[in-house]
Amino acid sequence: MERWLSILASADVLFDVDWYAPAELPRNAPRLRWVQATRSGVGEHLRRAGLDRSPIVFTTCAGVHAAPLTEFVLLGLLYFIKEVPFLRDEQARRSWAPAPTRVLAGRRVLVVGLGGLGRHIARTLSGLGVEVWGMRRSSGATPEGVARQVDRAAFRAALGDVDALVLATPNTTETHHMIGQAEFAALRDGAILVNISRGTVIDEAALVDALAGGRLAGAALDVVEHEPLAPESPLWSMPNVLLAPHRMSIVEAENGLIVDLFVENLRRFLDGQPLRNVFDPVRGY
Repeated sequence: MERWLSILASADVLFDVDWYAPAELPRNAPRLRWVQATRSGVGEHLRRAGLDRSPIVFTTCAGVHAAPLTEFVLLGLLYFIKEVPFLRDEQARRSWAPAPTRVLAGRRVLVVGLGGLGRHIARTLSGLGVEVWGMRRSSGATPEGVARQVDRAAFRAALGDVDALVLATPNTTETHHMIGQAEFAALRDGAILVNISRGTVIDEAALVDALAGGRLAGAALDVVEHEPLAPESPLWSMPNVLLAPHRMSIVEAENGLIVDLFVENLRRFLDGQPLRNVFDPVRGY
């Protein structure tokens, strides 16, 4: 520990946050000017440690996990649209009964959060013939692949016009429990929910009620409100739930991509250029 503290005391740049004593980072590293985090959602951790109020610049690895998380979005949508649970049951019963199937193309999906991840999802879904609506905190030009932008005031009304809701928004005070009983009631019957943001964006009790009552066709969840998911949670055994234990962003190339981002930012830091993915303590991401 003494050696680590000695290294910290002389550091100008840190690759990832000091997990031993994050709240003491400004005192233990008085020369520190910039920290490159190794995850996208660092806001909650920085707030708990009080680091969001420090003069240290933090950058996130937003965008690094866009491809694998987009693939999970596709998996979740197709899992329920193609009725995979039903197909598995039919296979187990050795039942061969051809019937019409549904398609993803032509459906309307609302993506909440149009950062790097949300934009990647929008482009991918649009390329597959999906009509993508998007919602984000800030205004601006409509991103590629987004047919319509929805503001927060029109969000609940828009839920009744979409076939699926994809959550790719950061975890902030504004997004905490933004999807609750009223939002599930506003969704059209048979809608699909995919959450790749943070579990706290959803009121989980309201989610369980919507699933149990058949309001939702299904939910594909990479995250839940309290992790790890409690053994007694009904989400484990619900046939209309696809659970991934917060692992869909973890891929073999992840470390290399994060290092590449750090190297690019280090060049920018040394050249006095703006860094990529600077954390904004006001927005919380």
